[in-house]
Amino acid sequence: MTYFPAVLLFALFASTVFGITQRETPRGMIRYGIYCFVLFVGSAIVLSWVMFFIAR
Repeated sequence: MTYFPAVLLFALFASTVFGITQRETPRGMIRYGIYCFVLFVGSAIVLSWVMFFIAR
């Protein structure tokens, strides 16, 4: 078992909250939520690779 499902779950909940609280229109909420989700998951992947190379 890896931590990746936990990262996806956190990204889903956090991006949902960010989308709802940071934008006014439903379309803006959805677009911003997707944007935040991609950034959360992408940054987790990039940082995990950075830590992998630092540990070697």
